[in-house]
Amino acid sequence: MHRFEGQYAVVTGAGGGIGSAIAARLAREGAHVVVCDSVAELARATVGAITSSGGSASPAVFDVADAGQVAAFALDALAQHGRIDVLVNNAGINRRGPLLELSDEDWHTTMRVNVDSMYYMCRAFLPAMVEAGRGAIVNTGSQWGMHPAPGHIAYNVSKAAVIAFSQNLARDYAPMGVRVNVVCPGEILTPMVEAGLAHQGIAAADLAAKVPYGRLGTPEEVAALVAFLASDEAAYMCGSVVEITGAQAVC
Repeated sequence: MHRFEGQYAVVTGAGGGIGSAIAARLAREGAHVVVCDSVAELARATVGAITSSGGSASPAVFDVADAGQVAAFALDALAQHGRIDVLVNNAGINRRGPLLELSDEDWHTTMRVNVDSMYYMCRAFLPAMVEAGRGAIVNTGSQWGMHPAPGHIAYNVSKAAVIAFSQNLARDYAPMGVRVNVVCPGEILTPMVEAGLAHQGIAAADLAAKVPYGRLGTPEEVAALVAFLASDEAAYMCGSVVEITGAQAVC
């Protein structure tokens, strides 16, 4: 499929896990992907993997939670490419702990990376999408933003905010031709999940046993859903919150 032939896409948190899979999928379908990450080596690794497979990509290294850096990046990207057709806000972190075990730094950093970055990125690119009369934004939420997992209050609340923000944005800008949707993954085997399992002393097989479908999801499966939502095949999907959980309804 070449659903994104001639299009430009921006993916944040694209240095690994779900983000790098999304970037690779969009590039494979014809988009030039701007691979955004705060770690230069990770961004370059994703770009290298894409270009070695015949795709088109370029790295962008900046802090998505810094309004000034986001604004500067957006100005440069729009000047270079003329437009951005697809924006995927995927950057995120998970600071674990219930409220009384959580530090102020844990709370505020989670909100900065998971929520503020999405606000800054959308604010930076929406004017160009509105002017063009079209655009697709896909934000990465979480099953835990809908069904909170115990001991992860900062992450859960931040992902609930992603969902609310996205639905509000969709209602406001659908009349201008901009579609905004959310993907809410469940248990996906990413480096973040692997780190969490190691922290808790839980094996991946034990976690998979709790999923009705019998296994953990893959970043590539989430990427396929994101690509669909960003494509013209999903032209009437706007303000949708789509879970991808292997039928796991609660945590």
